[in-house]
Amino acid sequence: MGAGPGATFQAPASGAAVDLEQARRQAGIADCPVSSGKPEARQDGLPDLTLDCLGGGASVRLAGLRGKPMVINLWAQWCPPCRAESPHLREFAQRASDKVQLLGIDYSDPHPELAIEFAGLVGWHYPQLADPDRTAEGPLRLGTGIPVTLLVDAEGRIVHRVTGQLTSTEQLVDLVAEKLGVRL
Repeated sequence: MGAGPGATFQAPASGAAVDLEQARRQAGIADCPVSSGKPEARQDGLPDLTLDCLGGGASVRLAGLRGKPMVINLWAQWCPPCRAESPHLREFAQRASDKVQLLGIDYSDPHPELAIEFAGLVGWHYPQLADPDRTAEGPLRLGTGIPVTLLVDAEGRIVHRVTGQLTSTEQLVDLVAEKLGVRL
């Protein structure tokens, strides 16, 4: 099951190199999804913004993620509410399997090695993007900070936003059923 949301991490000793791609693989984090460069960004949808896969791999164009309902969670390893909601996201990912794509975005986090370690410890095996410079802040209208969870339909429209901590797996399951029409 992994460590709970209160797990603490130590930064690597100064000067120690961390192979982020190897760390991502060891943590069991999936490769990032392939996005298309073709679809235009939607006014009501994901922005035309490209983010790197956390720990290496292909970059992902958010506006090009279409075809399957999706839940996107913006988080950081230093964020207490993000840590508190981590078991709910893990459980949701297990229940959603192939019906809903779950995607994390490690947001405003200066330590990708700690983010990868945290994701592995809490059992987040779904793909993770990195946004250390907060480039998604304006395009996704984040405003109040993280965590933020976005529900995105198969056409790339953002149909619902949860600002703040998810309080249960059932909360997210119910929102996905109501807003995306997917029963888990």
